[in-house]
Amino acid sequence: MSDTMPEAEPQQAHDPAPQPAEPRPLDVPRTATGDADVDAQLERLADVDHLATDGHIEVYEDVHQGLRSALTALDARQGPPAPAPPRPYDHRS
Repeated sequence: MSDTMPEAEPQQAHDPAPQPAEPRPLDVPRTATGDADVDAQLERLADVDHLATDGHIEVYEDVHQGLRSALTALDARQGPPAPAPPRPYDHRS
């Protein structure tokens, strides 16, 4: 009789590695703002519903840039430039 036990054979994995779940839509409601540029950017956020997490950053950066552009456009003055303020009177002359 032997005091040693036979070595156990390493178990082979019969099941393949678990696959990540398919992306599920977040279904976050988006309320229209009434500004076409901003609303288009908000709708662009729906694209992440069909992407894996590692694809979200590209969409978020794109939306961020679009919103920055929309805000910059709001800062642009519409119409002719405002007249320069009058220069103060110099009474020493």
